[in-house]
Amino acid sequence: MKNSAKLLLASSVLSTCFVFSGSATAGTVTIATVNNSDMIRMQRLSKTFEEQHPDIKLNWVVLEENVLRQRLTTDIATKGGQFDVLTIGMYEASLWGQKGWLQEMKDLPASYELDDVFPSVRDGLSVDGKLFALPFYAEASITYYRTDLFKAAGLTMPERPTWTQIAEFAGKLTDKSKEQYGLCLRGKAGWGENMALITTLANAFGGRWFDEKWTPQFDQPEWKNALNFYVNTMKQSGRLQQRFQREPCAVQQRQVRHLGRRQRCRFIRDRQEAEQSGRQRRLHLRPA
Repeated sequence: MKNSAKLLLASSVLSTCFVFSGSATAGTVTIATVNNSDMIRMQRLSKTFEEQHPDIKLNWVVLEENVLRQRLTTDIATKGGQFDVLTIGMYEASLWGQKGWLQEMKDLPASYELDDVFPSVRDGLSVDGKLFALPFYAEASITYYRTDLFKAAGLTMPERPTWTQIAEFAGKLTDKSKEQYGLCLRGKAGWGENMALITTLANAFGGRWFDEKWTPQFDQPEWKNALNFYVNTMKQSGRLQQRFQREPCAVQQRQVRHLGRRQRCRFIRDRQEAEQSGRQRRLHLRPA
């Protein structure tokens, strides 16, 4: 079941595949997705969908994030046609939609309740009023910390801490002899890996990608300060996190704090609810 344009699911959406497959011809729908915990859960629902639609077979191509982005970008730019449904982020949705590489998401059933999607998310997935992707989740950065370890160390977390305060607390709470690390951040290079975090970190230090004349700003002091802070803090207090689903560091006793994507909270709670209920709090960061 191949089309000249693709159905793009922002961050991932199997239910959207259900919406469009009902009107499609029989065959195999090939879905390219990232190997995170949410998509693994979605893949498990394939059996239910195929039982309800016996003339349609779901073929999942599950890839590590950097490989997925490279494969999808190459395939869609060259019109290779390997995939019918793609799971990717908001950044690509508007760019690829503008180039005409994606099918517009239209004639959705009333049961989808598109108005329930946050306007900022809908707008980010649209070009000139045309919607090119449907979200499975939208996310933002969030920090979790162990209240029990803070209390034992006599530390108090502000409601809106700065990055400098985060680093100071991390240093005081790190004890590598006990494999206790004060901070867990993404360490793997890549846009969908550590770069999303580093961008927000640079913003806190006053950095930006471009100025008003679209001149790149990566050589400015703000970026240098932010990158040095990231590297030095991780060397001092961190345990580099390659991929969350393979290294659930926030769930283990070894981590005092985890800073990452908001949607990971489901994974943390599932693994930790019975063991450490009430020991974690979440909070927002303010500028460095």
